[in-house]
Amino acid sequence: MKLYLVPSPIGNLADITYRAVKVLEDAALILAEDTRTSGFLLKHYNINKPITPYHQHNEHKVLQHLLQQLQGGKTMALITDAGTPGVSDPGFLLVRECIRTGIPVECLPGATAFVPALVNSGIPMNRFSFEGFPPLKKGRHTLFTQLATDERTLVFYESPMRLVRTLADLITYFGPERQCCVSRELTKMFEENKRGTLQEVHDYFAEKGVKGEIVLIVEGKS
Repeated sequence: MKLYLVPSPIGNLADITYRAVKVLEDAALILAEDTRTSGFLLKHYNINKPITPYHQHNEHKVLQHLLQQLQGGKTMALITDAGTPGVSDPGFLLVRECIRTGIPVECLPGATAFVPALVNSGIPMNRFSFEGFPPLKKGRHTLFTQLATDERTLVFYESPMRLVRTLADLITYFGPERQCCVSRELTKMFEENKRGTLQEVHDYFAEKGVKGEIVLIVEGKS
């Protein structure tokens, strides 16, 4: 009886640990954010185990059933489309309820997109704040107003469709000269790390366009 949280590659399928593969092979049931996406990973490593959807739209509905199976002695492994479960992906609710009901939980170390983006940004990483995806409307002004004076390095996830808008908003709240780095398609063939001021990086992507998964690192206030 145990729930394992298993990080999955953020792009390159080779970025998975031997231990993660072993846990997936041994699990009685694999919970996946998207069974089609995870299916490619499992097929690549010849892992043939029952797989069931677990995502933000059904996690409340299936919670009690999963807890009952765990309490009955079943070992489960939770994976998401990319990265570590619970980091801007489903996982928190199930982990919290497992802890509350005495079910062992173990998280394996592994891929998380913001770590390589932060490390290769060239921006101080001794103190940082992970902000995830910024709010689209409600709370956006409040968040950026608060963060404008934060001295820690700031870490955001963002959609390629909204990156240019978010950079423009950050220029408004933080000023155009704040240093930043946009990491795009990390670990994949067309990985790109664009560094510069908010204004420079905004103008670059406004002209070029944006594709792929995005991590945005922004320097804290001096």
